[in-house]
Amino acid sequence: MSWVSKTLNSTLGKKLLMALTGLFLILFLVVHLAGNLQLLLPDEGKSFNIYAETMASNPLIRVVSILNFVFILLHAVYAIILTKHNKKARPVGYAVSNPAGNSSWSSRSMGILGTLIFIFLLVHLRSFWYELKFGSVPFVSYDGVDYKDGYSIVVASYQNILFVVFYVISMGVLAFHLVHGFSSAFQTLGISHQKYTPFIKKLGVAFAIIVPALFALIPIVMFIQGS
Repeated sequence: MSWVSKTLNSTLGKKLLMALTGLFLILFLVVHLAGNLQLLLPDEGKSFNIYAETMASNPLIRVVSILNFVFILLHAVYAIILTKHNKKARPVGYAVSNPAGNSSWSSRSMGILGTLIFIFLLVHLRSFWYELKFGSVPFVSYDGVDYKDGYSIVVASYQNILFVVFYVISMGVLAFHLVHGFSSAFQTLGISHQKYTPFIKKLGVAFAIIVPALFALIPIVMFIQGS
């Protein structure tokens, strides 16, 4: 067995993969948010449709998209493996247990939060990515060039109040997941210092609030605009 296999099969190796895939997904969230915010521009979806077509036709973006799917699965699988490993390591609870005093609620609930986020991703991919790829999407023309009207799919979805509520709640779940996951990833990678750790934690909290809040703002605004 090579040193690579040994590292990946060790607890530390699994935690490192969790951290690295987590940071990649955090970066992806920023890029994805920048694209989705174009839905709110007052141009009837032109900017968003052009952006979506550019992303879909760019070979580099296609590779990143595939990596994103792979990293999501790796992140989920290794989370399950590490959770089972931790339970086996402590099969019997401590005589005196005070979890609330030793850790935050988000850190103790990462498994539940991650599962809920995974369910949201499946719904999200089915509602938007699958429809855009394989559904009967109308075309619109800008400056003589035809584009798939993905904007119309989003508008139709966000006129369903139940879907909007589901989306907003899911972003709340994501926020709690990120609160712990952001700083934990840096700590796992050894980027932990008395000087920098407090800043990283504050940055993580700010990121966990701002990014999901902006994602949640999109369906709320589009629902109000369509009412």
